[in-house]
Amino acid sequence: MVILLVLPCAQTSFASVRKKKTVATETKKEPVKRQSKYDKLVKNKLCETAQGNFVTLHKVEGKVYFEIPMKYLEREMLLASTISEASDNNLCAIGYKPKDPMHIKFTKTDSTIFMREVNVSATCNLNEGHIREVMARSFMDPIINSFKIYCYTNDSSAFLIDMTSLFTGNSERLAPISSGGGLVEITATFNSSGSILDDIKAFDDNVTVKSYLSYSVSAKMMGMFIVKKNEPLTVKATRTLLLLPEEKMHPRISDTRIGVFVSNTKQHISTDEDQIQIYTLANRWRVEPKDVEAYKRGELVEPVKPIVYYIDDAFPTMWKEPIRKAALRWNKAFEKIGFKDVIQVRDFPKDDPNFDPDNLKYSCIRYVPAAISNAMGPSWTDPRTGEIINASVIVFNDVVKLANQWRFLQTSQVDPSVRTKKLPDNILEESIEYIIAHEVGHTLGLMHNMSASAAYPVDSLRSAKFTQKYGTTPSIMDYARFNYVAQPEDKGVKLTPPDLGIYDEYVIKWLYTPLYGLSAKEEQATLESWIDEHAGDPMYRYGKQQVIARYDPSALEEDLGDDAIKAGDYGIKNLKYIVANMNDWFQDDTDGSHRENLYNELGNQYYRYLKNVMYNVGGIYLTEVKPGTAGKTYQSVPKDLQRKSFLWVIKQLKNSDWLNNPSLTDQFGLRVALPPIVCYYTATELLGTYKNVVLSAHVSQNPYTLKAYFDDLYSQIWESAVQNRKPTEGEKILQRLVVDQAADVITKKSKLVKVLTDPDEGLGMENAFMPSVDEIVAYGLDPTGLVGQYQNALRELEQVQGKGIVAKQLTSFGHGYDWQYRVNTRTIDDSKTYFYAYALRVKNLLNSRLASSDTDTKAHYQTMLYALDEALNALNKK
Repeated sequence: MVILLVLPCAQTSFASVRKKKTVATETKKEPVKRQSKYDKLVKNKLCETAQGNFVTLHKVEGKVYFEIPMKYLEREMLLASTISEASDNNLCAIGYKPKDPMHIKFTKTDSTIFMREVNVSATCNLNEGHIREVMARSFMDPIINSFKIYCYTNDSSAFLIDMTSLFTGNSERLAPISSGGGLVEITATFNSSGSILDDIKAFDDNVTVKSYLSYSVSAKMMGMFIVKKNEPLTVKATRTLLLLPEEKMHPRISDTRIGVFVSNTKQHISTDEDQIQIYTLANRWRVEPKDVEAYKRGELVEPVKPIVYYIDDAFPTMWKEPIRKAALRWNKAFEKIGFKDVIQVRDFPKDDPNFDPDNLKYSCIRYVPAAISNAMGPSWTDPRTGEIINASVIVFNDVVKLANQWRFLQTSQVDPSVRTKKLPDNILEESIEYIIAHEVGHTLGLMHNMSASAAYPVDSLRSAKFTQKYGTTPSIMDYARFNYVAQPEDKGVKLTPPDLGIYDEYVIKWLYTPLYGLSAKEEQATLESWIDEHAGDPMYRYGKQQVIARYDPSALEEDLGDDAIKAGDYGIKNLKYIVANMNDWFQDDTDGSHRENLYNELGNQYYRYLKNVMYNVGGIYLTEVKPGTAGKTYQSVPKDLQRKSFLWVIKQLKNSDWLNNPSLTDQFGLRVALPPIVCYYTATELLGTYKNVVLSAHVSQNPYTLKAYFDDLYSQIWESAVQNRKPTEGEKILQRLVVDQAADVITKKSKLVKVLTDPDEGLGMENAFMPSVDEIVAYGLDPTGLVGQYQNALRELEQVQGKGIVAKQLTSFGHGYDWQYRVNTRTIDDSKTYFYAYALRVKNLLNSRLASSDTDTKAHYQTMLYALDEALNALNKK
């Protein structure tokens, strides 16, 4: 019985123990929670994370992952590239953004994220729903890249994508240098083995990724002259992804009568008009008053967000204060429209870990230690509205060399302090301030206005009272430079442009004055009225920079005053004074190199005086005019002025021996004297102005005709033969050139068939108004400086292939109104008839003078007679 009683108990105890063991075993075997793909990535010891309120970045094992919150799908952003470091600053300037930012957004389809370029090329009225639907299908956002979703965050609020290839690969839209043609044909071969990720940063509304990118670079000028061959290049590039504001800036529709940078062309589709309306938006900063009611009462009000420029700490110490003053001077214009302290200038912060001068959030004035005599002021905008998001002023070291040359060649006749190798500090600071103020003007949205300097009467530039009040030009956005009109005896005359001109303040008013309660279209009436008020007033006239074709003599770089002949006379008188005294002024230039450099530039200055007048011959004034307001869209230069200008230039070329000062030039080594060089190349351009006369006469009611042109050409070029005297060396050059030209035109075969299939064939009449190589150099039309570096070789190329061959390759930064392009005059060109008659007339004259000429003159005439006979006989055989 005992046994029986115990067994049940034993069984119960065993079962209890076994049950307990089972429970214990089950507890030990409870599955461990698996680590998510996200956690594996971010908890990797090698993972570096940059976390912000926008996008979080993770860099691990040579890859970069973007953690993008779902809420930012479909949000619009800018993606831009800035050069932070480079092994060759001639190819890649530090601080420069070589491409316009990409306007993008991310969209999601299944497990793929698409990067799309936002299409803002068309707009419509919000109340026209049917048009909006059609536009959505016709102007979709194109896909430019795709990324597989790597994983989601643990709460699924964000996704991660691997974007390494975008930042370390050969992405054309973000490349710091790319292959392409133009003036310099660059071949940049990407070296993936030399390209790696560097730093990552994340902020409230943007992130940056820095990468080292390597290339093998070759470069040819015009496909002929090797500039570089398979040279290694490494660039450190900073890429910024910036979130655009949901609340867009109020846009302002541009007006072609005022010089502002504009957005890409847009089209407005609406039933309001019987056609699609084409328009552009003005580029401008978001300048809005903090206190709107106080602003409306006429009080000076601070902006909600000032425009802040950061000054590079790499600048020479002496440059920093004039740079600061240059930017701040624009506050005067903003004060006149009710804003104070719009522009602020700060040094690069020393204790701010978030500051990065290459981040799209910061606008900086950067120093580039390169031997380039230039500065530039590009900006980048929100394509939706034209809001300027970022701007840079890039200053190359040798801009001070340019200032040195300008101040000496244009003002040393008046100012003894510039007669030295190194400019005095106060003069250099004054010059730097002017140069930077001009570039800051670009960053505020102002384009060049090349007609401004033509507004002042020339003699007013010799008046102390006038110049102290107005400076040398009504706009510092012209290339007006310094007062070369002032004479040695003029006392108290201001030699520099104004701080800001009347036109500059007028543009700031038009760009930045708020107009409340009006749509962009509704405010146009008010904005147009502001321009209408000044229509016909040369102080407010906008003249486009003529890069492609140069028709208008009143819209030029490097000129002063409303009378090019009078200004030229004053300028040449000053150059003669400088040439005669240059040796005595430079006692510290022991090897003569500084004087030689200045002397060569003096030749360019003289050339500009001649060209400024030459543009009158066949010139056509061009003005943007609104119907019903003062002015004409185009108007031929009066025939009397054309003729006077033609005769003036010929007279100068006949009498340019004053350029030669042996006591000065004998120190420069073996070289051809300057007078024949200037005479030859300038005369070549002068003798091509008959092509300009063809079009100018065609559009004039009282023209300077081809017949009058050739009559003047005969009487002036052959004056020595008509008077039966020995020609000067200058006259011989002119005579040889005009005979060669006549022979060439007479014997030239028709290229009609080739022209029909190749619009660029011939480089003839349609290129008459395009700038020559010498013009490109003299008027600063090539910001790279390469045309000047290869000037002689490119001159030879131009001699063979025709004027315009180099000019066709020029480009200009920024988006502005369309240039005036070439007008094809082939259908109205009857110049060959006049050349034939001219050749016969010259032939008869020279034959009549052979017997009475001395040996040298006779040989000169016989050479030209031979060329004329060859041409005329060839024509008669056809």
